Order: sequence, then C-alpha cells, then structure tokens
Amino acid sequence: MEGSIKKKDVRALTLEQLREFFTTNGDKAFRGNQVYEWLWHKSAHSFDVMTNISKETRDLLTANFVINHIKVDQMQRSKDGTIKNAVRLYDDLVVESVLIPTSTRTTACVSSQVGCSLDCKFCATARLKRMRNLNPDEIYDQVVAIDNESRLYFGRPLSNIVFMGMGEPLMNYNNVLKAIDMITSAKGLGMSPKRITVSTSGVPKMIRKMADGEVKFKLAVSLHSAIDEIRTSIMPFNATFTLKDLREALQYWYVKTKSRITYEYVVWEGVNDTQKDADALVDFCRFAPSKVNLIEYNPIDDGVFQQADNRAIDMYVKTLERKGVIVTVRRSRGKDIDAACGQLANKS
Repeated sequence: MEGSIKKKDVRALTLEQLREFFTTNGDKAFRGNQVYEWLWHKSAHSFDVMTNISKETRDLLTANFVINHIKVDQMQRSKDGTIKNAVRLYDDLVVESVLIPTSTRTTACVSSQVGCSLDCKFCATARLKRMRNLNPDEIYDQVVAIDNESRLYFGRPLSNIVFMGMGEPLMNYNNVLKAIDMITSAKGLGMSPKRITVSTSGVPKMIRKMADGEVKFKLAVSLHSAIDEIRTSIMPFNATFTLKDLREALQYWYVKTKSRITYEYVVWEGVNDTQKDADALVDFCRFAPSKVNLIEYNPIDDGVFQQADNRAIDMYVKTLERKGVIVTVRRSRGKDIDAACGQLANKS
C-alpha cells in the first residue's frame, strides 16, 4: 500500500503527458498511445497484461507508476436481480455501486464521493459525511465493473448510467466530468452521453456551469419539496441553495441546453403528502419542460421518515397529470440488500 501511494497513478496522465513521458525516456511517442488504449479502452489493471509492449517498457512503467484500480470487495444479488457492489478503493475506503436490470436495459448507479458533502436527513450516505472525492478513474472503474457484470449475468452490455450513488456529483464537478468524458470517448467506453444522467440535490452555481459547458448528458434534480420551509427541514443545505436560486439555475440550464429536467421526488407521510405540496410541485414544474419521478421511499432503520400511503401518491399523480406534467411512479429495486435509492452505505 505504501508504494502505491508514493507512485503517481498513471491514469492521472493525459494522452499528451504519456507520449511526453516516453519521448523523455528515449522511446517513441506512439508508445503512449498504446498504453493509453490499454488503460482506458481495455481497462487494464496491470502493466503485465500489456502484451504488445516490451518487458523493458513495462518495467519502466512499473518503476514510475501504479494503476490504482478499484476492487469489488463484495457483490450482493437481490431477489429482483439487482446487484450491489462494495467497491474498495486504493486507500481502503469503500463506496457502493449498483446494477439495476430490467427486461430491456441494465443501468449502472455509480458513486462520486466517499460519503457526501450534503446533509439530507433521509439518506444513509449523508450520515457518513464526505471523506473524499472519487478520482475520474475510480468512477470509470465502477462503470467497467458493472458493464462486466451485465454481460456476465444478463448477456448484454450496460445501457445506461445514473450518477445517483453515494455523494453529490456537482460537489466533485471536475472529476465527474472527466470520468464522463472518458466513458463517452471512443478511446474509452464509447457510450452515448444521452444514456447518462447526473442527479444533483441542487447546486445552482454548478448547474449554470454545466449549462455553459454545453454538456450532452441528462440532468435530474432530487427535489422532494417545492416549499422552502419543508425542503430546508429535510435538506438543510436548501437554506443556502434556495428554491428560487435553484429555479433560476434550472431555467438557465434549459435555455442553454434545451434538455428536459427530471425531478426525483419522494412523498413522506406527514412531511409533503398534502394537496398544497402537490400544487407547489406543479408550480415549480411550469418554468421549463420537465417530468417527475415519484420514488418509493426506502427506510434507513430509524423510522423517522415513512412512505406516504397510496392515496397521497395517487393525489400527486392526478394533480400533475391534470396540469400536463409527465409523471412516473418508480418502484424501488434491491431493497432486500440495501441497494435502493437512499440506502447506500446503510449497512456497510
């Protein structure tokens, strides 16, 4: 472990830096292209597997660099087919990622931080607090691991990626975007950005920055209330990033990208289960094309938050549909292995 920390992770180098490394050490620049392909397109975890490179060159790489790849410490399979990975990082910290299968697709739910920067009271990950951001390669490796599992257990490649695991992606903005660049690059996994969704609790400044960057992936917002007082009571950071600021940032996002916004929304008993709450959500949806996913709540043991009954869910659906807002009720997957939304890191 000590040696791996002292040496630079080779995947922190750009292609140009790799090419320069080889020319500086008396080799041809194209050697950097070969190594880069092994690292990203072929997801090599060891220099020894780079068979089209001489042993002398592999020894040079070993002397200067490491590949701090993730390791799937534990894989759990739910009765509904969902797979949860406990992913060990090079410094022995652990995050979790999830493979969610349906009849037509397999989706990777990946983490972006160890713990979380924010303080949502209903989420298990928030109780860990943030220990560090994940590096781009650590995010990338989660996707590769889930793609391999999808092919092995379901006979098809990964079709979609959601950044809805541990952490707030926009609080690790640069690394998340670098990871997405490699996931979508022909030199990496070559996935379409339209199959990627970044979910945020709502960081207005960073939403604007994404819009200015003309990103091609989709945006989801973990909303849960369109009334400031209620949202602040369950998501205290809302006192700083208010709904007004969030709404203005999302308006800016839509003007720049013309991409519809998805709102993730849990209805809890006694928290946000009234007609007033549903009407406020409708008003929040008016300013830009959007859709609402009403998500089944997944308890995190203390019983403070309870899923609202079906009458409240039906009331939300009817209110939204009456006003022309697209709404879907999402049933959770993987609850029996604590892999469902909000449960990651609950038992780890």
